[in-house]
Amino acid sequence: METRMTLNSKLGYLTLAAGGGLLALTGPASAQDAAPAAAADTAFVFNTLLFLIGGFLVMWMAAGFAMLEAGLVRAKNVSMQCTKNIALYSIAGLMYWVIGYNLMYSGVDGGWMGTPVPVSIPDPSQDTGDYAAASDWFFQMVFCATTASIVSGTLAERIKLWPFLIFTAVLTGVIYPIQGSWEWGAGWLDGLGFSDFAGSTLVHSTGGWAALMGALILGARHGKYGKGGEVHAIPGSSMPLATLGTFILWLGWFGFNGASQLALGSMADASAVSRIFVNTNLAAAAGVVVALILSQIVYKKVDITFILNGALAGLVSITAEPLTPSPIWAIIIGGIGGVIVVFAVPLLDKLKIDDVVGAIPVHLLAGIWGTIAVPITNPDVTFGAQIIGIVAIGIFVSVASAILWFILKATMGIRVSPEEEMSGLDQVEIGIEAYPEFGRGGQTL
Repeated sequence: METRMTLNSKLGYLTLAAGGGLLALTGPASAQDAAPAAAADTAFVFNTLLFLIGGFLVMWMAAGFAMLEAGLVRAKNVSMQCTKNIALYSIAGLMYWVIGYNLMYSGVDGGWMGTPVPVSIPDPSQDTGDYAAASDWFFQMVFCATTASIVSGTLAERIKLWPFLIFTAVLTGVIYPIQGSWEWGAGWLDGLGFSDFAGSTLVHSTGGWAALMGALILGARHGKYGKGGEVHAIPGSSMPLATLGTFILWLGWFGFNGASQLALGSMADASAVSRIFVNTNLAAAAGVVVALILSQIVYKKVDITFILNGALAGLVSITAEPLTPSPIWAIIIGGIGGVIVVFAVPLLDKLKIDDVVGAIPVHLLAGIWGTIAVPITNPDVTFGAQIIGIVAIGIFVSVASAILWFILKATMGIRVSPEEEMSGLDQVEIGIEAYPEFGRGGQTL
């Protein structure tokens, strides 16, 4: 190993010396021309790498959602959740190429949406900007898929597969890109000064509103709520899986927030990305600790589902502005996300809104909080602009989602029968149980 490193170092020095000699021979003018070109190429490479690395980290969050949901549903519905998550990611990838990307970014120009034509990713030889166009498309696509993942967990254990996938296609191809164009596509909200750095509202609350409408129209799982108003807990199948899913999501969030800096070609950008990583981690950790302590105080026991969702709520809360807060403010913002989880989950139960994984408190409510909190640390943003953005996106996504859910309900139905729900969606919708040796009629190996 030492010999190889020494040889490589010597070769490197020879290469640098040769390059220096060539520049000297070609004269000062050529050297001056070459330096800016080399700097531009370097920035292009690092910016593109940021998009690609951030993109595959966000893609890995799809696995996190799958494991989180697989752990928080009952064993008889695990295969269904795994199927939904890999299918929704794939559908989002196709729909965002077919129409979504251009609807979000092409020719918005301060308006309400872009041009709804298929994406044409430029040939690499035409990449003359600060990053490869294909890397930007990939990074934006995985954000789109994340929005659909949020809906999946809330509606688990009683929704049919195909209506859900049809909803996913419209959400990722039309609903998400339109509202995203208002800010990230330089649309009308961007002109008002609305700011959402990495998507507390544009991604997380959007998924949360769509999930809330689905939960209201779909109804609760059978047995969840008694006639007298009592709430019957329905434990998930695997807390280890749910914990693994949370850690995967936490890891992916460094790509989610960090790569939203959109540049890594300078010292200032590298410093900003590093600070975003620190604030993202602090907010998540604060969400965990606050949920841990509050669940002990309020409910006299530590609830691991509150802790897991506390981490996610902290992450969602800091996503709207992970750069400008000081570490103390990042902890406060993330900690309030943990508070939201502990108190919002039982509030939803009182309203008889059945959210299987707690996605509505985590993504919708913590997303709203994080977006409102932006002006606290970013003086260039106003509370008025933030509230207008939250309300406008909330109304649009809720109305569009409700219309679509009602159409699906009226035409093909969105809910399985009580008997099918009792049997489990793995048997009814998928045909393969996640744990067949423990299933009905199965034999222990």
